[in-house]
Amino acid sequence: MGDVAAVLEEGSALAEDAAGPLARIYGEPLAELPHDLYIPPDAMAVMLDAFEGPLDLLLYLIRRANVNVLDIPMAPLTDQYLLYVEAMRSRNLELAADYLVMAAMLIEIKSRMLLPRPKAPAGEEVEDPRAELVRRLIEYEQMKRAAHAINELPQAERDFDWVEVWVEKTLLRRLPEVSVADLQNAWRGILQQARLHTHHLVQREELSVREHMGVILRRLRAAGGFVDFVDLFDASLGAPVLVVHFLALLELARERLLELTQAEAFAPIYLRLVDEHGAVR
Repeated sequence: MGDVAAVLEEGSALAEDAAGPLARIYGEPLAELPHDLYIPPDAMAVMLDAFEGPLDLLLYLIRRANVNVLDIPMAPLTDQYLLYVEAMRSRNLELAADYLVMAAMLIEIKSRMLLPRPKAPAGEEVEDPRAELVRRLIEYEQMKRAAHAINELPQAERDFDWVEVWVEKTLLRRLPEVSVADLQNAWRGILQQARLHTHHLVQREELSVREHMGVILRRLRAAGGFVDFVDLFDASLGAPVLVVHFLALLELARERLLELTQAEAFAPIYLRLVDEHGAVR
């Protein structure tokens, strides 16, 4: 029990230096542990359960001492780590197995740091004995932060519960859509209007679908990108012009330069201009 008390006292002293008093009792700060404090037999086991492995314990000691992980002082770090491991060995040999492997690695690094380093060939740097340990610590800390970030995300049955809602089919609103039949009926209405303005003058006229496509696009831009389907056709121009104009409209819809839409079923059809990114204006 003496080793456990020594570890706890050493840890409490370092923690007090870094983060204030060890604890507060009735509002008064507790600077040090009482000498007659009773430590339960499983106190060290509870403390060790807070660490997920030797790397977690090492990272805790480094962050508590507020040192740079790229420049670890091996001597004090190894001494503090061995205090924890010695207390751990006296309580739980099975749990201390992985920690003993890390302790051997720290002692080896500490020994290599004390030995004179051989001169490196020209243009090369001498490898730091701490390089492998630093790499493992950095990778472990990154994975630990990533796991913490994932754990903070909302999780089903922890932060919220799934809710099932039953909805009557009769309450479902029919989504507006333009069918082929709706387009045919609208087109027949325009043709009927065109027949009322039929001219008996027979002449040949060159009509360009591309030209009418440009006319439709200019009309949509001038109207702010939204035009009634019927207003786009002038029945007084005659059926040939209307046919070419309709073909131009279908070509623009096929090339996704405009969109046909309805507010609801059997409602008037409207044309909407689509920008170069495919978004409806």
